[in-house]
Amino acid sequence: MFGNILNYILGLGAAIFLPIIMIIIGLIIKMKFKRALISGLTLGVAFTGMNVVLGFMFDTISPVASAFVEKTGIQLNIIDVGWSPMSAIAWAWPYALFMFPLQIGINLLMLFFKQTDILNVDLWNVWGKIFTATMVAAITGNIMLGFVAAAIQVIVELKIGEATQKRTQEITGIPGVTCTHYMTLQCVIMEPVNKLLDYIPLFKKENANADKLKDKIGIFGENSVMGFIIGGLIAILAGYSVKDTLNVAIKVGTALVLFPMVAKLFMQALAPIADAASEFMKSKFKDREIYIGLDWPFMAGQSELWVVAILLVPIELLLAVVLSKMGISNVLPLAGIVNVVVVVPAMIVSKKNLLKMLILSILYTPIYLLVSSSFAPYATELAKTTKAIEIPAGQMITYFGVEAPFFRWAVANGLAAKIPGIIALVLFFGLFYIFVKNMKKEN
Repeated sequence: MFGNILNYILGLGAAIFLPIIMIIIGLIIKMKFKRALISGLTLGVAFTGMNVVLGFMFDTISPVASAFVEKTGIQLNIIDVGWSPMSAIAWAWPYALFMFPLQIGINLLMLFFKQTDILNVDLWNVWGKIFTATMVAAITGNIMLGFVAAAIQVIVELKIGEATQKRTQEITGIPGVTCTHYMTLQCVIMEPVNKLLDYIPLFKKENANADKLKDKIGIFGENSVMGFIIGGLIAILAGYSVKDTLNVAIKVGTALVLFPMVAKLFMQALAPIADAASEFMKSKFKDREIYIGLDWPFMAGQSELWVVAILLVPIELLLAVVLSKMGISNVLPLAGIVNVVVVVPAMIVSKKNLLKMLILSILYTPIYLLVSSSFAPYATELAKTTKAIEIPAGQMITYFGVEAPFFRWAVANGLAAKIPGIIALVLFFGLFYIFVKNMKKEN
């Protein structure tokens, strides 16, 4: 009964589910009903609008990537199905519903014992913890270890969300919120390379973002022009005709113009809730400020994110071929080819520095290919067992945009008592400790 109700609520989608949660939170923190309702509905509009533009962007770029693959004759036998089918597979896991009390319980306990100042309302992405648990359970053969890994992930998400809150606010201009999506776990392993890049004068400028680019190169720094040029170049590489190239170019330009417009709706929705939450917490707890943990789309209005994500498309395919020739990966990145999950953490650690974002994204893309390749047998078997999606006989599937690939691989293989996994897990938590400590110092 409870499972059916929960599945029905989740089936409404994030654009309905999250506004309901935010309206309830608004009423709890003493917002007037009218104000809470408007904020919640505006958040739903923002998510819907962002998803429309995201879908428009993906529908434009994915066929270009497919054409590029066809033109070059790339043959890789593990297919990237993307996050949507993989989330369906994760939700079909028999123990999936137990992940809700796990995440909510850990979050509330950490708030009570003052181990975090984040209230994570991104319950839609509980599936990410389920996916981690399924991979760990498959590799270790132990379901309980899957839940241990998921619990660790919940804690790490909250800690990183808290550590990066100020920087996230600087990037988006939205107060009182942070990103608790598991893609931010990559910040931990990107930060050392980000610091190394500071020693190179070309990368040291903290203001090398789209706005500063606009000041230096004029019209070529405008979102519409940048999108048009980049979209056109990608289409030319795919062998498109002049007409089709121009169509792709104008569509990418359109998306880059629309992203910041839709992003303003997140600010309109979240600012009143953040203000009310701040006042409520001051009245209840004199020395605390609670932040709301959200899914990543409220950060999607940054032009830098999309410039890098699109430039990365042909590079990802090239890296896929190179790793295949080396015999260490056989993944064809298609459904997740616009890989925002590598670009968002790069944007956070680099403070929107375009050059750094591009270099970091290129350097860390192989990790996504390697981990998604190693997870392919388990993901394929899980899909067959749950019957969540149909897979042709002999076909292997995976999820290229595996969000927190280093952590997921390390925790799965570490808990399986494999030496490389144990080393990787120790390395991750060493870097995690340093990252959180340094970010607190910066804040």
